[in-house]
Amino acid sequence: MSWIAAILLFVNLVPPSSHRATASSSSPAVGSRSILRSVGANGPAADYAVELNATNFDSALGGSPATHAVVEFFAHWCPACRNYKPQYEKVAKLFNGPDAVHPGIVLMTRVDCALKINSKLCDKYSVSHYPMLFWGPPSKFVAAGWEPKQEKSKIRVIDDGRTAERLLNWINKQIGSSYCLDDEKFENEHLSSNISDPEQISRAVYDVEEATSTAFDIILEHKIKLETRASLIQFLQLLVAHHPSKRCRQGSAEVLVNFDEFSPLDMLTLDRQEVSSGDDKTAFHNFQICGKEVPRGYWIFCRGSKNDTRGFSCGLWVLLHSLSVRIEDGESQFAFRAICDFIHNFFICEECRQHFYAMCSSVSIPFKTTRDFALWLWSTHNKVNERLMKDEASLGTADPKFPKIIWPPKQLCASCHRSDSGRNDGSSKIDWDQDEVFKFLKQYYGKTLVSVYQKKDIIQNDGTNGALEDSAASTNAIAVPIGAALAIALASCAFGALACYWRSRQKNRKPRRSWN
Repeated sequence: MSWIAAILLFVNLVPPSSHRATASSSSPAVGSRSILRSVGANGPAADYAVELNATNFDSALGGSPATHAVVEFFAHWCPACRNYKPQYEKVAKLFNGPDAVHPGIVLMTRVDCALKINSKLCDKYSVSHYPMLFWGPPSKFVAAGWEPKQEKSKIRVIDDGRTAERLLNWINKQIGSSYCLDDEKFENEHLSSNISDPEQISRAVYDVEEATSTAFDIILEHKIKLETRASLIQFLQLLVAHHPSKRCRQGSAEVLVNFDEFSPLDMLTLDRQEVSSGDDKTAFHNFQICGKEVPRGYWIFCRGSKNDTRGFSCGLWVLLHSLSVRIEDGESQFAFRAICDFIHNFFICEECRQHFYAMCSSVSIPFKTTRDFALWLWSTHNKVNERLMKDEASLGTADPKFPKIIWPPKQLCASCHRSDSGRNDGSSKIDWDQDEVFKFLKQYYGKTLVSVYQKKDIIQNDGTNGALEDSAASTNAIAVPIGAALAIALASCAFGALACYWRSRQKNRKPRRSWN
């Protein structure tokens, strides 16, 4: 009977080619909504480590906001790999997914070398045994590789990660941390306040991308109405010219140029009962406005100490402030109207929407300068915070680690406060130096916000990672008169294709006013 045992052993160790083909064809794209929704799912079968393959390896790692990455090369037929997976997932759970305790620090990934699609990738890293773990900055994995005795490489082999405890200890030694497997979400010493470290705003660009993607999803879920179509086009124009993330600018431009295909007028004119959500065939479906790596499923700068605090609202505010300091003087009124109409038509918190639009409606004189609009938005945000401080105090719903404050505090901008008489709890008026406030806003939401992109060492690979180029390059984009937005709403998408040329001709002209 020994020959039967040999056959059974062979079948167990070497999977059929059909199995490999199936696994390869069904491997989802990294950054897709399906991956993000599977991460953090209930039950012991949840996968927190992100599965990569040769088609998305470079783009996923190159586009990661994480400071460090772990790549596990394994084979799905390997018994040792199957036994090791629960250990690896315990560590991945700390760093990956929407419920990560320490998000945005270490990206935990896996590559199945048993799949034909990954053969060259595994050879590139000289994978000699399973499982084999590598450590390094995410960007260093892009278009790279590894060979034994390669001394100058930033990519290293993890030589002591046999168990979850040993792997986490190894990671702790590399980054000087003290993470534990039993760390609980939001209850750890590493959750720091945004106030004490102004450089944290540089990482908020990833939250701005997350908020932009979330806002776009909300718009799609609630459908675009005929009467709100023009306001969406105006907001997209603003994003194309001034979004701090290049990949979001590119995605917004793609939507704008192909808007008639994304949102056909004949679909909007149908009776709402005639078109169910399941019949929505527009090109908006599953479109990721900031690229395939977004949404990531977690917040970094905008992470609250509770599941229901900060997050999307914080990311959206950062986006609006960043837009307000990037526009030119001639665009200030257009930006004001685009943002106000966007919140009024698409923000789904009814009370917030009404309050914000009431403040928009109280403005009677058109804005003429970037300074005026940026300071108005800053003042509006403080009024919102002041109102919410009172509500949260009476209801006990405030985030204990990130309470609402009148902003910016002295820790961030001492020169913005003229005297010590003002208090940050909203109980008395603060004597602001508005020139200093505007200077601070431009630095904080302008150069500092996108500095993380400039520091990223990204190797270009057929243009897929070009989104991580210096995102500050567009901060002086040309003026877009409000008439252009309405014209695009009424014209065909061919006009959108010529928009860049037309707007470049308009840069040196005096922009038209939208109000008489």
